[in-house]
Amino acid sequence: MTVRKPFLPVSLLGLLVLSSVLMRAQQATTPERKTGAPTLAEVLQRLQENVDQYQAQVPSFFCDEHVVSTIVPDPKQESRVTDSTFRLKRVANPEVEGKTILEESHEVKMVNGRPAAGDTVSGPAYLRGAFSNGLALVSANQQACMRYTLKPIQGVNPNEPIIVQFASVPASKRTAECGMHEDVSGRVQIDPETMQVTHLEFTAPHHYIGTAPSPFSGNDATPIEGRWDVTVEYAPVLLGGKSFWLPTKISDRISSNFVRNRWTYDASYSNYHKLEVTTRILPLGEAPAP
Repeated sequence: MTVRKPFLPVSLLGLLVLSSVLMRAQQATTPERKTGAPTLAEVLQRLQENVDQYQAQVPSFFCDEHVVSTIVPDPKQESRVTDSTFRLKRVANPEVEGKTILEESHEVKMVNGRPAAGDTVSGPAYLRGAFSNGLALVSANQQACMRYTLKPIQGVNPNEPIIVQFASVPASKRTAECGMHEDVSGRVQIDPETMQVTHLEFTAPHHYIGTAPSPFSGNDATPIEGRWDVTVEYAPVLLGGKSFWLPTKISDRISSNFVRNRWTYDASYSNYHKLEVTTRILPLGEAPAP
């Protein structure tokens, strides 16, 4: 079977939508835990507070983005190394007056070691939305959409990470408030001191990849699904005198039993800066500084 345009851009932006109101919260179960350890409800509420604070306070910023995207095996040499300036900008929400949303964009500088000329961040694979809504996947507002489980703490090490495992509820029970609209399972690791997510991973076993020609008509009519694996590493970044936990590495893998190709995406982020614009009124006759 051959595949025409087998990969569509993967977007978290439309998948991970923070919900502020839910119809009702599904009761989550907590395994037996050690005395003094936080309950699942306490952990989810703290993560929700972190999400709300991030959404409300993170300033517009930019950073260096280095992306390596490949197809394996690669008979057409479809690999791409992109160096860009990544931006997260607060913009007015067109649907809610007085509210802002977080908009992601890229300014490509180099592609495969050569200066870019109007290039955009594209395939063979790429991922969007981890900065704007990624942390909302595990939060109190998503309890009607996910089954959360708090992994029991095994040792006595106070620095042992808190782990919350999750799996989406059946499709028939998902509402418009759910951020993830496909079957998914995964886990997050949480720093016990700051209660910030340091690691996120999830798998979507039936992710839509593209279409293949129909054996009868030859048209692109047969949908192709595959396994989608994503991991995100977070670390504290100082912006405008405040600390925010932002992605430093993102890895994305897509494979399918229907096609022999495997898509990979590895991105790293560094050199964060708050996006600021400054102005100065010059006295009459004074030349601007070079």
